[in-house]
Amino acid sequence: MNHGKVKVLPAGHHYPTLGMWASEAGCSRLSVPPSVSRNPAMVNEARGSGGPNPRSEGSSSGSESSKDSSRCSTPSLDPERHERLREKMRRRMESGDKWFSLEFFPPRTAEGAVNLISMFDQMAAGGPLFIDVTWHPAGDPGSDKETSSMMIASTAINYCGLETMLHMTCCQQRQEDITGHLHRARELGLKNILALRGDPVGDHWETEEGGFSCATDLVKHIRSEFGDYFDICVAGYPKGHPEAGSFEEDLKHLKEKVSAGADFIITQLFFESNTFFSFVKACTEMGISCPILPGIFPLQSYTSLRQLVKLSKLEVPKKIKDVIEPIKDNDAAIRNYGIELAVSLCRELLDSGLVPGLHFYTLNRKVATMEVLKRLGMWTEDPKRPLPWAISAHPKRREEDVRPIFWASRPKSYIYRTQDWDEFPNGRWGNSSSPAFGELKDYYLFYLKSKSPRNELLKMWGEELTSEESVFEVFEHYLSGEPNRHGYKVTCLPWNDDPLAAETSLMKEELLRVNRLGILTINSQPSINGKPSSDPIVGWGPSGGYVFQKAYLEFFTSRETVQALLQVLKKYELRVNYHIVDVKGENITNAPELQPNAVTWGIFAGREIIQPTVVDPVSFMFWKDEAFALWIEQWGKLYEEESPSRMIIQYIHDNYFLVNLVDNEFPLDNCLWQVVEDTFELLNRQTTNKRETEAL
Repeated sequence: MNHGKVKVLPAGHHYPTLGMWASEAGCSRLSVPPSVSRNPAMVNEARGSGGPNPRSEGSSSGSESSKDSSRCSTPSLDPERHERLREKMRRRMESGDKWFSLEFFPPRTAEGAVNLISMFDQMAAGGPLFIDVTWHPAGDPGSDKETSSMMIASTAINYCGLETMLHMTCCQQRQEDITGHLHRARELGLKNILALRGDPVGDHWETEEGGFSCATDLVKHIRSEFGDYFDICVAGYPKGHPEAGSFEEDLKHLKEKVSAGADFIITQLFFESNTFFSFVKACTEMGISCPILPGIFPLQSYTSLRQLVKLSKLEVPKKIKDVIEPIKDNDAAIRNYGIELAVSLCRELLDSGLVPGLHFYTLNRKVATMEVLKRLGMWTEDPKRPLPWAISAHPKRREEDVRPIFWASRPKSYIYRTQDWDEFPNGRWGNSSSPAFGELKDYYLFYLKSKSPRNELLKMWGEELTSEESVFEVFEHYLSGEPNRHGYKVTCLPWNDDPLAAETSLMKEELLRVNRLGILTINSQPSINGKPSSDPIVGWGPSGGYVFQKAYLEFFTSRETVQALLQVLKKYELRVNYHIVDVKGENITNAPELQPNAVTWGIFAGREIIQPTVVDPVSFMFWKDEAFALWIEQWGKLYEEESPSRMIIQYIHDNYFLVNLVDNEFPLDNCLWQVVEDTFELLNRQTTNKRETEAL
């Protein structure tokens, strides 16, 4: 095969079709059947006014309805997915298990939103009980802008799987405005509100006409309009609110907020543990019995400290001032001191037995907070996963425990495309039904966009491509972790914006070998036969279980390779399921009657078998649109139109095939590597025979 230059088909030339190849190889052929054709009844606009059941009516074979065929009463593997925040707190307090939570504020720019979502994913690894997002009246906080408080909080819960609390203030808002924002928050899956009066815009507080003048009124309004739907938090001031007449008067206001329906309290920052202890004692004497979380602020810079002190009107203790003043121009030194100070403060709080958890004001920075938590032993980074894919924390997805494997590396995209489903598969995927996936038209939504800027992507994927082999090398360097020829490490691909999954290490050499040959893998998993669910690489679900996997390989490859592959697959017809499709949708599969194939499952005490990952031939036809589009949207558009680099990516997009292979014999060694090896042996024989024939 000559991959040295971009190939352009002569006018009027047509490649042989998959059907012709399938016929020659003796394979069955499948075109997209009527039940999965793109029609308005099945494919919803992702931002529509609510979608149908994830299965279109009447598509199920047999007597079961599509709803019944995709449901069973499988108990949840992760009880916390079904608990509201106050219940999680109560359970942790009863068990003595301390927790932490994190506060963030909305960024000012779209690029800042991308970076913040990336930080959410990183911070989620440590196991926060919840995060909260502040409300900035000047930043159109209730809008659909990517920098709004509402959208950042929605993204955290829906796409990052984080229990999320949204701040809500009375500032510059009428009662109907607040009610509208709360309805929107509920629609987006948010169930936790931090109710605040808010800071005045000027020097003095002015109540908005038709609005509220204090947090107590806001709490009452939430309970009146929404009943018990929201868990409500309020703010506490260990030294009293700066506008209160006295500390005792402020405590009475706090008592009113709790009596109005608040579930727990988070305090303003403070510098000494005795300040918090005195506050808790005073609250207890006042009859306040709900959980009180201390607000922790690790010092990060002299400027940020001054700004916070100005807003909170707190006095910094002299002993802290004496340390900071000589190093005020050295942010690194202040941060190190701030970490030591925060660790000491937190230990005193935790040792007191009065503190169920710690709440950190991060200022959208991760280093100091992560270091404090690690030193306290509270940063878990537990590799055990409730399911083998990234979950959403939206309440309506609590029962979801089955997904197609294709979106394994793009879970946010899957969540986006299924956001309008009314129900989600639980127990099993379903029986020959048609998923109603929303269309993905905008690949630049801030929560789907690559975390790497354009200049970094070009360094990783090539400032200039010279051949298809240039593309092969990018895949190879992503897998190997070695720098490319220009000295840059390839840390992502269009189909996977994150580092490689740990289980990739189990088949790294095999993946490297096939990618060098032009088998451009975008998804894979090894075969697993009864590994403990606690296994640090492939484990998931509760302890004491066992997990299983069928070997899976998904890749792009050339027409020549596919033609040979079809001939080889005939030998593996009873063992290997396959599905091959081009960008236009012409496809071949040997999946019987379009049935889904469970490729990951687990066995746990007292439960039915859980099968959270399937290869579904119908869903694959929707995934292929996205998978092919990523060549252009994420990679091709880095280059000028008509440039050689752009034309190479366009050629691959137009002419390569997307293939998935499943080895059903999971107890045996993975045969898919042998399938690939046999394919290239056949290609080499064909090339040799052709040369010998031409030489005659």
